[in-house]
Amino acid sequence: MTHILPPGVRPADARFSSGPTRKRPGWTLKALEGALLGRSHRSKPGKARLKEAIDRTRALLAVPTEHKIAIVPASDTGAVEMALWSMLGARPVDVFAWESFGEEWVTDAVEQLKLADCRIHVGRPYGMLPDLSVARETADLVFTQNGTTSGARIANFDWIPANRQGITFNDATSAVFAQPVEWSKCDVVTFSWQKVLGGEGAHGMLILSPRAVARLESYVPPRPLPKIFRMTKKGRLDQELFEGATINTPSLLAAEDYIDALKWADGIGGLGALHARANANTQVLTEWVARTPWVDFLVSDAAIRSNTSVCLKVVDQRVTSLPQTVQAEFAKNLAATLEREGVALDAASYRSAPPGLRIWCGATVERSDVQSLTPWLDWAFEDCLALLKAAG
Repeated sequence: MTHILPPGVRPADARFSSGPTRKRPGWTLKALEGALLGRSHRSKPGKARLKEAIDRTRALLAVPTEHKIAIVPASDTGAVEMALWSMLGARPVDVFAWESFGEEWVTDAVEQLKLADCRIHVGRPYGMLPDLSVARETADLVFTQNGTTSGARIANFDWIPANRQGITFNDATSAVFAQPVEWSKCDVVTFSWQKVLGGEGAHGMLILSPRAVARLESYVPPRPLPKIFRMTKKGRLDQELFEGATINTPSLLAAEDYIDALKWADGIGGLGALHARANANTQVLTEWVARTPWVDFLVSDAAIRSNTSVCLKVVDQRVTSLPQTVQAEFAKNLAATLEREGVALDAASYRSAPPGLRIWCGATVERSDVQSLTPWLDWAFEDCLALLKAAG
């Protein structure tokens, strides 16, 4: 077997995971020195720190002043399900899904909530969006802005009826801070700290428009709600939840880390700079794919291609002509080779997605690291191909 020499330059940071994502450039443990360890989150300083996280989120994302923002349990999943279980059922529902987590919201709507007049629209094959034009003006709309496991995103919010009667639920966890959010079209927006800004896991963010608040205060769902889902008291919105109080105990260490990330984002130029960094990282891969015959994007349409969770597939006939099980094993070996060499950690595609690679290109990743990675991707492919030939 011919020995293939590896490239000479390695990425300075090999963390390309799609969540938790890489910490912001220059991050060290010193960033957490101000954390209120051993203090109650209900103390005046603890509550103030959580309120600071909310206020900095509002400022960075330019969230309208009339929208409410809360820190909630169980990451983005907790935030999404908190909203779905509390608000769905008042109107017909259209659920749009084009990746694994979006399909979980389909499961919630159909199998758990058993909603009447619920229409499901799933994109097939993987990497395709469903027909968004079928969204009903009368219905609540549930969707995932950026499919973390498929690498497909919505191109814009024009498909949401401006005169809609329902409310919209936008799971934006791998989109927020990297892609625009049209607040006039989004009534519920959720995300978690461990995605685009590289924060720590376990905490979700829930942003509600006045329309969403009105739904909470006018609709009582025909189902029991666990404590961590309850956002109202005596039929009115629990305002304290949106002022730094929390339903359960948050980590003030993780909160300090999130605040640090928000400060970093503000310091490099704010939301525009974050978008630009993600776009620049993705452009490196776009140019590489264009000149590389063995690989392609899982999402063929550039207009709906993610600039954060970039999903790649092997298209070389020497691999695609093999049985599906062998192709899956090849992709697994490709990711394992990159990890073994210490040049790309956690770069395998999501377990329920088509086999391939997934490279995180969010704002905390340095463009120079993506540039250094691409020769290693080519090297790893040739190395795995040589092993495949030797075994065959």
